[in-house]
Amino acid sequence: MYPNPILPVPKVSIYCITYNHGPYIAQALGGFLAQQTNFPFEIVVGDDASLDDTQAVLRDYQARFPEKIRLLLHEKNRGAIHNFIDVYHACQGEYMATCEGDDYWTDPLKLQKQADFLDAHPDFSMVFHNAEVRF
Repeated sequence: MYPNPILPVPKVSIYCITYNHGPYIAQALGGFLAQQTNFPFEIVVGDDASLDDTQAVLRDYQARFPEKIRLLLHEKNRGAIHNFIDVYHACQGEYMATCEGDDYWTDPLKLQKQADFLDAHPDFSMVFHNAEVRF
């Protein structure tokens, strides 16, 4: 879980909380990994003791992308707020971007656009974008 001293400090931390998101988590991770940036970023995922295959999917992705993905895999369900706080404290980036494990990003330039905006506008503390809700 601790950072690798050889890797650069991330500019952006993507923090993701999950619970029983097995059918969706691969799509979420795919959207994170598809980000095209000129800066390093990390993906920190906290799973709150899922009962499905969420943790197996997370371990598979971490094995393939160990330089990007850090996991907090709880053995006992602690609740969404505690999971969120644990992941928040594990993030190291100057900026943070959030996406829950059953959501996903479609714009591969999302992080770059938002970080560029925040860098250019230091009086802003957050940015947001339009979202499409599907049922």
